[in-house]
Formats: sequence, structure tokens, C-alpha cells
Amino acid sequence: MKIINIEAFPIYPQFAERNQDKLVRFKQINHRTIVKIETSNGITGYGDYRQAPPSEAEMERVVDRSPFDFMHNDLHMAIGGALFDVMGKHLEVPAYKLLGRKIRERVPVAAWSRPAPPDDLAREIQRASAEGYRIFKMHTCEHYDVFEQNRAVEEVAPDGFSMQWDFNSNRDLATVLPIVKKLDTSRVVGFIEDPLVRSDVEGWRRLRAQAEVPIVMHVPALGGLQEMVQGMADAFIVGEYCGGLGDAYARGLAYGKANVQTVIQLTGGTLTKAMAMHLAAVLPTAGHSINLDDQYEEDVVAQRLEIVEGCSPVPEGPGLGVEVDERLLQSLIGREAPEIPRHIGVLTLPQGHVMYTPSLPSVSQLTGFSEGTIRGLHFEIWEDDGSDEFARISQRLASEEPFIETHRSA
Repeated sequence: MKIINIEAFPIYPQFAERNQDKLVRFKQINHRTIVKIETSNGITGYGDYRQAPPSEAEMERVVDRSPFDFMHNDLHMAIGGALFDVMGKHLEVPAYKLLGRKIRERVPVAAWSRPAPPDDLAREIQRASAEGYRIFKMHTCEHYDVFEQNRAVEEVAPDGFSMQWDFNSNRDLATVLPIVKKLDTSRVVGFIEDPLVRSDVEGWRRLRAQAEVPIVMHVPALGGLQEMVQGMADAFIVGEYCGGLGDAYARGLAYGKANVQTVIQLTGGTLTKAMAMHLAAVLPTAGHSINLDDQYEEDVVAQRLEIVEGCSPVPEGPGLGVEVDERLLQSLIGREAPEIPRHIGVLTLPQGHVMYTPSLPSVSQLTGFSEGTIRGLHFEIWEDDGSDEFARISQRLASEEPFIETHRSA
């Protein structure tokens, strides 16, 4: 069996209906790539990832080769998933059997969404918990107050529901330590991801020693094993932004040998989530898997993997174990990227001043205060409503960039 053809299709599926009017916030996740591999014995495999398409050179590497030549590759994630789909279908086994012994039937799964104001976040938590999720990841950001966001989660989350707050690896210990200590006391905070810049070895160790909540590291600067040896985190993310599936598999096994938890983050549609389930099935210390399939209204498969009591099953069908509907794929191919509406960022500061920005604001750059140290922020996206006021603010932004007014003009 050899690969005779490989194609990559950039797609722009619609967001879930609840978020179709939030293109400004969600523009970072509006694109995915589907890879389709065909073999000499008539097998077709598919992969998916929230990533731009692979280069022609990367795709050409696998043509006229056996897919088994690329077992633990670090190619584009969608190529990697498609290769496992092909190999499993050829052998008529689920993909996890190509990775090792299955040690769990189901995998804890986390929902993930873009940063949101407290009221939107509360609705997302209610939606996610109703769908069966028990873990939810969200990045903190400069224009929302994380304590107000977390308070909104506390008001609606059921017992046992956990937030994974991603702190973006952009702060120092003096800034982060009091924030983490305060969040430590919350019943809904389950994980703190990337609280410090990744080069601050001693800061990570000191924070970990003082924090009650598990500290999670993503994209380790030294590859992950050195950070583990230095005791910088309680768990390490494999998958997204860390190389390909080969790196995720190798580091996941190494963390297992050290009895350190592995968190798997693979984001895209149901094909991507299925690949994550196969990987988590065999890694000794796999914790939860962070996925994104619940944020899309459209996909290339007809049905998402079920979620019951916070976990999803490891697919048992050949390959990735989920069937692509070619009609659904063809309906997405060639669609243009959605147009981001003309908009302005409106940030109300604690003492009533209003900062206007061309889009999402960099509050730390504009104020000098580090992310998370200003209480009582309120941010909204003001889409072009045709008003004279919108035109006035837009015109002023064109010449002044961000500016502050005491209040909106009448």
C-alpha cells in the first residue's frame, strides 16, 4: 500500500448558533484544514486541524510512500490524523492499537471557548454543563476582569465543575502570585495554565510550591522534560503548538514514566477530537483532553462524539473511527472566510474613563498595569451601527489610535 494522492482543504465552518454574531471574538478559530489521503489499495483517510493548510512540500513528502513510514511523525496535525486513519483502516483496527495498549475506555474532555465577558461566560458554562462537560478552559485576557469572570462561573456551575484558566505566559511572579492565591480559594478553579513567562524557572517552582491548584505548562521552551525535571509544573500539555503527534506521543509516554499528568490539547472538529481520544487511550497518565468541536455548527462528520458525565468514548471503528460525509466536506470547500464586521473596542476603566481602540485592546501596553491587576473593567465590541457617533470615533481613531474620553459623547 502506498499513498497516491493527498489533498488539503481549508474550510470555514459556521460557528455554533449561539456565537454566530461574535465574529470579532471568535475570528482566531474560524478556520480549519481537512486533509484527505488516498492509497493504492483504495483506502481513503481524513484528518482535521485548526491550522492553516500544510505546504505543498510537506504533502509531497508522503506521496508514493507507505503511510507506515510516518508512524510517529511531526507533520501537520491534519496529515498526522489522516495517516492514522489510513493505517487503522488498512489493518481494520482502531488507531489506538497502533499506539499501544488501551488502558481506558473513556477520556475526560474539556470544552474550550474564546475569552468572554462574565454574562456570556456564565451562559457558556450552563450550556457546557448541560451537554455533559465537567471541565472548561478559557484564556484570561487584558480587557476582562478574571475575578468577575470566575464569580460568574461560581454562580452557575454545578458541584464538581472545574475551570482551567490559561494565563497566557505573560507575567512575573509578583503579579501572578496574589491572583493565583485568591483564585485558589474558589470552588470552581481546577487548573492554572501558563501563569508565568516560560523562561522563569525559579518563578514557576515558587508558584507551584505555594499554589493549591495544579499548575499546567503548555509549549515548554526546553521541550518539556527539562521543565519536568526542574519541578516547574504539575501537568504538561501535549499536542497543539508543541510539534506534531509524534512529539505528543513521545512526551506523553515520558511523563507517564515520571508519574506526571499529561493533558492533551488537539483542537478542530470531531476528527481531531477522535485522534485525541486514541492518544489518550494509551498514555499512562493522560488526564483530560481539550477540544473545540462544540464551537462549530458545521463539520465533515454527521455526529459529534457523545459526552456523558464529563467524558467521551474512545472510538472502536477502524482508523479514527468516525466516518466523513463527503457531501458535508464538499459543501464547505471553497467557502470564503467570513468577513469581520467593522468595529471599535470600548473599554470602560474603573474610574469611569472610556478608552476607545481599533479592536481588542492591549490594556497593559496602554495603561502600564499588568494583566489581571485592574479590577472593575468593562469591555464591549461596538460594531458599526451607522451612527454619527460611531463615525466620529472611527475618524478620531484613524488619526490618534487609542484614546481616552471621560464618557461617551452625546
